[in-house]
Amino acid sequence: MKPKIKFINKDKTQFFNVLKQRVDDYFIENKISQHANGLMYFKSFFMLALHYIPYALIISGVATGWAFWLCWVGIGLGLAGIGMSVMHDANHGAYSSSNFVNKMMGYTVSLVGADVNNWKTQHNVLHHTYTNIHDYDEDIDDKGGMRFSPSGKHKKVQRFQVVYAFFFYSLMTLYWIVGKDFIQFSRYVKEGQNRDIKRDRIKKYIQMVAFKLFYYAYILVLPLLILDVPWWHIIVGFLIMHGVAGLILSVVFQLAHVVEGTSFPLPDENGNIENEWAIHQLNTTADFAAKSHLITFYVGGLNYQAIHHLFPRICHVHYPNIAPIVAQTAKEFGVPYLYYPTFWDALMSHMRMLKKLGRSEIRQLANEMG
Repeated sequence: MKPKIKFINKDKTQFFNVLKQRVDDYFIENKISQHANGLMYFKSFFMLALHYIPYALIISGVATGWAFWLCWVGIGLGLAGIGMSVMHDANHGAYSSSNFVNKMMGYTVSLVGADVNNWKTQHNVLHHTYTNIHDYDEDIDDKGGMRFSPSGKHKKVQRFQVVYAFFFYSLMTLYWIVGKDFIQFSRYVKEGQNRDIKRDRIKKYIQMVAFKLFYYAYILVLPLLILDVPWWHIIVGFLIMHGVAGLILSVVFQLAHVVEGTSFPLPDENGNIENEWAIHQLNTTADFAAKSHLITFYVGGLNYQAIHHLFPRICHVHYPNIAPIVAQTAKEFGVPYLYYPTFWDALMSHMRMLKKLGRSEIRQLANEMG
C-alpha cells in the first residue's frame, strides 16, 4: 500500500499565508466576487454554442459538403472549450457561490460523454493534491508507450515518443468516453478513492451509464438514423471531433506540467515531501502565453495553470489580475515562478522534454528534476 503523502514545510515559510492574504485583499479592495462575472457567463454560452450549434446544423441537414466536416471540427473545438472554460471551474466550486449552480454547470462534462464523479477524483483530488508525483498523480502515469515522468518505466520505443505522442493525445477524449471511466470507477473503488457506501456507488454507476447512453444516442445514433449520408461519414465526423478535442485538451495540460523547469519530486519512505504545498505547486507547474487574450479566453485561463493550482476555487477570469500578485510574492520569497512567454515556447519545451524522457538516462534526469 502506498504511504499517504504529507507536505512538510521544513523552512516554516509564510509564502502562501502572505500570498493568500494579498489575493484576498485584491478582491476586497476592488469589491468584486471571486466567482464568475459577465465575461464568464458569456464564455459559458459561447463554448456551449460552439459545441451544439454545429451539431444542430449537421442534424438538421443544413451542413453539407465541406460544411459538414467543418461542423464536426467546430463540435470538437466546443467540446474542448466546455472542458476548459465551463465544467472545470464549476467542478472546482469556482463558478458560483451556489453549490447548486456549480453542480449543474459541472454536469456539462457528463453531457459530452465523460463522468463528472471520476473527473473530480482524478483531477481535484489526485492531480491537484499530488501534482507531478509519480504513482500518485494519474495525469503523468505512463500511457500507451509514453513516459511523462523521470520515475516512469523506460522503454526503447520511447525514444520516438516525441513523434507519436500527439497521435495518442488525439485519442484522449475518445478513450475517456469509451473505456477510461469504467476502468477508473472500478479502480477508485478498489483503491479506496471512492468511499461511498454500496448503494451510492451503484447509483453513481447507473448515472454514469445513463449519461453515456444519452451522449451516444444524440451524437451518433440520431445522426445515423435521420441523415441521408453514408454511415461512415458520421463515424469519421465523430472521430474528427474527438481527435480535435483530445489533442487540444492533452496539449494544454502537458504545457503546464511536462515542460523543462518543472519538477517531479518523490516522497520518502514515509510519504513525506519536504516542501510547502504551495511551493510544490509552483515547482511542478508552468504558465504560458499570458499576453494572448485569445488563448486565455479559449483555454479557460489554463495558461495560468500555476495560478489555478494555488487558487482552484477562484474563477479563471480573475487569473490575469492575480498573476502579478503571485509573481511579485514569489520573487520576494525566492520561490520560482515558471513562465513561457508564448504558446510556441511552451510547446517546444514540451517536445524537448518528451525527447529527454524518451532517453535512457533515467537517474540523471530524475536527479535534475527531483
